Amino acid sequence: MSSVSGTGTVSSAGVGSGLDVESIVTKLVAIESQPITTLKTAESKLQTQLSEWGKVKSALSDLNDAAQKLTLPSTWSATTATSSDTTAVNVSTDSKAVAGSYSISVTALAAAQTLASAPQTAATATLGAGTLHIQVGAWNSDQSTFTAKSGTAAVDVTISATDTLNDIRDKINAASPNVKASVVTDTSGSRLVLRGTTGATNGFTVGVDDGDGNNTDAAGLSALAYDPSSSVASMTQTQAAANSAATINGLPVSGTTNTLTAIDGLTIQLSKLTSAVDVNVKQDTDAVSKSINTFVTAYNALQSLLATDVKYDAGTKTAGPLQGDNTAVSLQNQIRAVMGGSSSASSVYTRMSDIGLAIQTDGTVKVDSTKLTSALGSNPTEVKKMFMTYSSNGASTSDGFAQRFRVYSDNLLGVNGAVTTRTSGIQKSITNSDKRQQQLQDQVDAYEKRIRAQYTALDTAMAKLNTQSSYVSQMITAWNKS
Repeated sequence: MSSVSGTGTVSSAGVGSGLDVESIVTKLVAIESQPITTLKTAESKLQTQLSEWGKVKSALSDLNDAAQKLTLPSTWSATTATSSDTTAVNVSTDSKAVAGSYSISVTALAAAQTLASAPQTAATATLGAGTLHIQVGAWNSDQSTFTAKSGTAAVDVTISATDTLNDIRDKINAASPNVKASVVTDTSGSRLVLRGTTGATNGFTVGVDDGDGNNTDAAGLSALAYDPSSSVASMTQTQAAANSAATINGLPVSGTTNTLTAIDGLTIQLSKLTSAVDVNVKQDTDAVSKSINTFVTAYNALQSLLATDVKYDAGTKTAGPLQGDNTAVSLQNQIRAVMGGSSSASSVYTRMSDIGLAIQTDGTVKVDSTKLTSALGSNPTEVKKMFMTYSSNGASTSDGFAQRFRVYSDNLLGVNGAVTTRTSGIQKSITNSDKRQQQLQDQVDAYEKRIRAQYTALDTAMAKLNTQSSYVSQMITAWNKS
């Protein structure tokens, strides 16, 4: 417990004087600190404003992205294809496709040459040692002539006497990129099946160097030999290599696979023979409509955010975080003015409401899907102009709406843009506030140290006086007794 020594030294503030020094100092420091408290309260509001402007920048960036997409030719050139018989002909499009109609007949499907060996007792059966030579190429119509494919060489596969059908399959698959093997077991036994890739130029021969010395007798490894041009056919051909064949609007086309790319921008997948399939390619208005709706969603998100930020609720007497912020109020009014303005970019549609994008009383936009679909279906070119036209001479009145929003948001978010400048200003105010608070805190700390020293001195003086008073009282009492 604090006390006063006989020499009058104070070991705890307030003991010598009897004053509540700690309480006095705390209250005095609190009064001195009030400017810091005021600055902290103001800075808290600034931090809230800075955070809210961050949300506005993000929403504005989303609007910029959505507007940017509507200024891209690829957005408006997207196409979709329909087929009258998707089980026979399926069609997909890419950015190069143009609108058009086609009649497609399929006269042949691409096929891969397939060979099957004679049945063996099991997949674990062995055939004997030797080497297989697999060569890819093309057969003539009766397989009397084989022409090796340009740029290819025979693939050699070494087989040992202990290799089973399964082992032979695995070795072929590891060595040959163009011919794949499998083992098929049916009621007759297990067969090695070889299959090439589709297309007439992807047929193949199988030559054999049989370890038993006879390469053509169908015994030992020569059971896998196949080269009709040399009168060797130990394996049975179950399917010949063939190209696909079709006519498109009467013009013959063919390919080594059942996927044709004879028309720029179209991928045609053939699945079965058919006399005629109608294919129609048109602008993908659903994709465009989705992009427009994404743009409207981004606009509404920004408009709603700003409306919440700048409003004042008289009922609850609460203000939005940016209430009274001129930049925010101006931004809210300007984007609404851009959306509700007119443009001469299209000779048919001059306002957003003309295609079903109507501004509501709260500033947001409501999409009339029926009206938008009708505009895209009846006059997609003019809708495109309405959004993406850009005037090279700087006449903004003839710019499309997406171009206007893109340029407008770019300017706002630029280095010297209003949004960037506003957020930079708030951040600077926060930085200055931090510096001022630190300066004031240093002053408060010095003030506290000074008054503590003063009260300590007071305590010491009072302690000495109290000690002297006690001593004098004791002496007087002693004198009176004597």
